[in-house]
Amino acid sequence: MIEKLLALQKNSYVPITGYHTSSIVIMKDGEMFEGVNVENPSFRDGICAEQNAIANAISHGYKKGDFALLYVMTDGDKPSTPCFLCRQVINELIENKVPVICYDKKGDVVIYDVGTLCPHPFDESDLV
Repeated sequence: MIEKLLALQKNSYVPITGYHTSSIVIMKDGEMFEGVNVENPSFRDGICAEQNAIANAISHGYKKGDFALLYVMTDGDKPSTPCFLCRQVINELIENKVPVICYDKKGDVVIYDVGTLCPHPFDESDLV
């Protein structure tokens, strides 16, 4: 998976930060969907790799609960976790027990699960 994530980083569009991020989600049926980060000068309108991969799966007909694994790789010097905007998307669509496998550019890895990354999620129960 490390080789796939490294190769995928070359597709990132990062003219501002130069910080390449790639992500791959594996579905329960074995299908795989990829994503990269896409920047623009309005940072808030950028697209994170994790959101891109998850949206790719959803656009292909997958639903909440169909996700088995989430991989994330940055070209940083240590494994980084998904940002808080990504964590909100992850929490909404991926079950708490699903592993989130985070790599750095050297292949060092840290593994979490969704529940650990999102211990106090904002969800539909907060809307009452």
